[in-house]
Amino acid sequence: MEKVVILGTGPAGLTAAIYLARANMKPIVIEGTQPGGQLTLTTEVENFPGFVDGVMGPELMDNMRKQAERFGAEFKRGWVTETDLSKKPFTLKVNGIGEIQTEGLILSTGASAKLLGIPGESENIGRGVSTCATCDGFFYRGKKVIIVGGGDSAMEEANFLTKFASEVTVVHRREELRASKIMQDRAKENEKISWALNNTPIEVISDGTKVTGLKVRDNETGKEKTIETDGIFVAIGHTPNTAFLNAQIETDETGYINVVPGTTETNIPGVFACGDVQDKKYRQAITAAGTGCMAALDAERYLEGTATHDWSKSL
Repeated sequence: MEKVVILGTGPAGLTAAIYLARANMKPIVIEGTQPGGQLTLTTEVENFPGFVDGVMGPELMDNMRKQAERFGAEFKRGWVTETDLSKKPFTLKVNGIGEIQTEGLILSTGASAKLLGIPGESENIGRGVSTCATCDGFFYRGKKVIIVGGGDSAMEEANFLTKFASEVTVVHRREELRASKIMQDRAKENEKISWALNNTPIEVISDGTKVTGLKVRDNETGKEKTIETDGIFVAIGHTPNTAFLNAQIETDETGYINVVPGTTETNIPGVFACGDVQDKKYRQAITAAGTGCMAALDAERYLEGTATHDWSKSL
């Protein structure tokens, strides 16, 4: 029987582990298939407070893990294949570990950026391919970049990137955009944004060290061409990692976990959610870490019986 288990080792999960370990709650942290979360795919992080000259994403995550271990958090490698949250204690079946029972559970499994699945894409993440304009836009000051996508997020990121890039080209495989009219109008009024609609991305071009272009196919003529660029931002959405919960936790229509506003409480007492798995708006390392702190404090109060919230009126 464990007191509290944390699923996920991104900024949210590791921050929760640090706080709970310091509170002598002896948390068990289950690392999934991508220990460290999305930041392990990032090269330099310049917007995490406290690092004047920036820090490499994997280094930041490694340091956070070591900090949690220093206070007594225990890490186990595996991934959850089955959960039973219908009764206490909660039961988790973990591949490579077996069955774990716990009084409290923190879900910090994050969200995975959707990728195009084309040649040259995955191997160039962090070398010109990005899924976060807010994170990486600064590195493209005065350069040409491409945004792939046609929804509100793509339009928002295209406008954001014009603060840095000299030119932003929106590539979308359809002639019509999915974005709301107000977001389309805002982007179309921006002189720095050009359009390559009805074009399907088919390959990321690289010189071996950095991205140099995006090969696309004109859907009307079938002709292929390469759009020269210094960076490619893929903005086709995210998928919250909640499928393994088998609908036991209340989520919104897109799968993000619902929490009581101002807390990390879910619809099940003793289960808390933090980080990108419950945040489809900000999706930043620092906001994830903040909610990880909240989840740890919420869980600690719950487990010590000092929580005053009425869960029957939560959601």
